[in-house]
Amino acid sequence: MMTDYTLIFELIGTVAFAISGASVGLRSRSDLFGVLALGIVTATGGGVIRDLVLGVIPPSGFTDPIYVITAAVSSAIVFAVAYLKSRHPSNLNVENWKQLLLVMDSIGLGIFTVVGVHSAISKYGTGNGFLCVFSGLVTGVGGGLLRDMMVDRLPDIFRKHVYAVASIIGAEVCLILCRLNLASFSIAAGAAVIVVVRVLAAHFQWNLPRIEQ
Repeated sequence: MMTDYTLIFELIGTVAFAISGASVGLRSRSDLFGVLALGIVTATGGGVIRDLVLGVIPPSGFTDPIYVITAAVSSAIVFAVAYLKSRHPSNLNVENWKQLLLVMDSIGLGIFTVVGVHSAISKYGTGNGFLCVFSGLVTGVGGGLLRDMMVDRLPDIFRKHVYAVASIIGAEVCLILCRLNLASFSIAAGAAVIVVVRVLAAHFQWNLPRIEQ
């Protein structure tokens, strides 16, 4: 039951991150292949890095095609919608599009972070808290990090609305609940915390201190 529950969350996260990655491809004026590649990398890159860290070889992204297929289809739909919208520029609502991207990116970050925590727990238990939280963090931000590097921009985790911090907070919540034998509740709770923190940070413009040049 827990495996099916996790798979559903993973697929939701895959769709959300694929939409986010494909949208970055559109903004960088990539062609169809570029949009698909960015969507797939964003949706699967974090999981691949996580599996390498945890010693799962080959990574699940290469052994189970459902994630790549889901990401590719989601990215293709984004491209098709954007193409049709480009024929009717008056129908484009940039602000609504930005809000959609924020929500999709937040959902993907939340789900993949807690899935990463559970991946570490299933292999090594809850004793090594640092490994569990790091696994969640790298699963949540790894795909976006690779995506931003591919389009030659400073990754969001280094500049935007406590992005990585939100992932760490949610990972800690997930881990604590698992240690309290509330594993079935930990995925939804951890992901929800991350989404709320991200949305609030974006709305109120919360950012970590930095030196302005």
